[in-house]
Amino acid sequence: MRIVSLLPAATEIVVALGLADDLVGVTDACAAMPETSGVRVIARRVARGSATGPGAPPFDVDDAGVVDLCPDLVLAPGWWRPERAGIDRPAEATDRGMDGPTVVILAPSSIEGVLHAISTVGAMTSSEEAALDLVEDLRERLADVEESVERRRTAGHAPPRVVALDWLDPLLAAGRWVPEQIRRAGGWDLLGREGEDAAPTSWEAVQDLDPEMLLLMPREADLAGTLAAWEGVSRPAGWGEIHAVRRGQVFALDAAAYFGNPGPGVIDGIELLAELFDPVGFVDVAPPGGWVPVD
Repeated sequence: MRIVSLLPAATEIVVALGLADDLVGVTDACAAMPETSGVRVIARRVARGSATGPGAPPFDVDDAGVVDLCPDLVLAPGWWRPERAGIDRPAEATDRGMDGPTVVILAPSSIEGVLHAISTVGAMTSSEEAALDLVEDLRERLADVEESVERRRTAGHAPPRVVALDWLDPLLAAGRWVPEQIRRAGGWDLLGREGEDAAPTSWEAVQDLDPEMLLLMPREADLAGTLAAWEGVSRPAGWGEIHAVRRGQVFALDAAAYFGNPGPGVIDGIELLAELFDPVGFVDVAPPGGWVPVD
């Protein structure tokens, strides 16, 4: 099977299912993975900033290149329009007797949606057993975190009051699956709304809520990108009075690996957050190099 993946999360899933050799096209954000070495880059990240805004498509897709690769399966985000590449939706192709790739849109907004996306890719690639095993492993890891969180809470550990920022200019409170990650890891998200898009907020709102922990996770940024974005943000008046700042609990995170993409990495993100929220109760469960404290 020839697979084109137009989002990093889909590439994660394909690789995790042992299908890396079937990839013929990926994004440049996937190219660093050793399993995708030599695979043609068919979508490149768009330079981000306040001029483009967080709602703009994060990748520029070579639509003609997708067709040239003659894929059997295209795994795509919700914003991609296959008709621009002359690719009909599967039902349309069948009705008109046309050959063409199957296009599967992956746009989960919850942890359960991420697990369902893994099952969907497994079904579309005749890898149901591998997908079942992967989902079962991820569910077990998630259950381990939640059971430990509950034990610690029963023992008196209070959930930290958290604000997570999905974008820094303009300022957005995290949404989609991130508030759920925070909740399952034992935190209390003060601004995020599970399953909904990231919502505009302000430093004044953050100051009013006075969180105990502030998480910086601009959605397509790796750790270096988050640090670079944070360097460009002017600290608001009264910054030093925020509880999280006074406690040294402001963290830059690798959003691209653990929070920005709805793939298996979201479970790693929950483990990372659990250790951040309760380093006594969770020791060495977080993936290394996923965060650094910032001023």
